[in-house]
Amino acid sequence: MPVRFLPLVGPAGFLLVWEVAGRTGLVPTYYLPPPTVVLPTLAGLLADTDFLRAVLATVLAMLIALSLAVAIAVPAGLLLGTVPAVRRATMVVVEFLRPIPAVALIPLALLLVGTGPDTKIGLATFASIWPILFNTVYALDDIDPMQVDTARAFGVPRWRVLATVALPHAAPFVLTGIRVSTALSLGVVVSVELYAAGTLGLGKFVLEAASGGAQMDRVLAATVLAGLLGLLMNAGLEGLHRRLFRWTVPS
Repeated sequence: MPVRFLPLVGPAGFLLVWEVAGRTGLVPTYYLPPPTVVLPTLAGLLADTDFLRAVLATVLAMLIALSLAVAIAVPAGLLLGTVPAVRRATMVVVEFLRPIPAVALIPLALLLVGTGPDTKIGLATFASIWPILFNTVYALDDIDPMQVDTARAFGVPRWRVLATVALPHAAPFVLTGIRVSTALSLGVVVSVELYAAGTLGLGKFVLEAASGGAQMDRVLAATVLAGLLGLLMNAGLEGLHRRLFRWTVPS
């Protein structure tokens, strides 16, 4: 088999196992409709204006959350990575907050903020901050001290050292953190929509499909689309990484 076809083996095998499990009764079709049912349902939903509006609401919330996370995490990472006193003073709090699952904060956020889009954006931002923040900090830990010392020896101001030495070195790590955060952000946004049915999005669509006659083909169609969105976004970011930082990609 040509090497270029190898990435298709996994998805084809997955769809085949799924189809066989549904058609042979290994798993009741009521619970797990086969892909030959789910994929046509998805194709039909893509022509549904209400469904597309739900998809757009989810993607828009995810992108806003990701943008906010980058705007917060990169400057914070630069600060923690270059000012040891600030790092020592704040790392206990940071390490305490980092393991807290964003979905565990959904009930509190709903009480404080309500069921509007602010809740899912805020929680997705919280979840997305940590991979970007720590990738930035670890990148600065890895920087060659001689580069910084050389810049300072030539009288370069501290802010210019950050902008011209530290940030370019950290950029590939930051982009890797963004790739990780993209999946986290999408998952949290859909989870909040699923839990708080008052906000428009894929999660609300899944909840309504599951409760309104248990239309599992529609539930799985929305689930497959969420996976495809994550796959496409990751592929786009990976392509951007290869284009911008090709020297960091193994040949």
